[in-house]
Amino acid sequence: MSKTIRVDDETHAALSELRGEEETYDDVITSLLEQRRETVQEGAGLWEGTDAAESALEARKRMKKGVGE
Repeated sequence: MSKTIRVDDETHAALSELRGEEETYDDVITSLLEQRRETVQEGAGLWEGTDAAESALEARKRMKKGVGE
């Protein structure tokens, strides 16, 4: 099933630059989504086995306290 989506002129121009001669806009968007998924998956578990998550939470608490929350 086909759907119509609206994008502004700047977004359309950016997609057009990424689009190859034989590609559709759907091909470009699908490729971008796949790249995004791969990037997210590569980062999954990155902090496993470290104290980075705890350190980030503590830093967040300190920042929130610093702005009066």
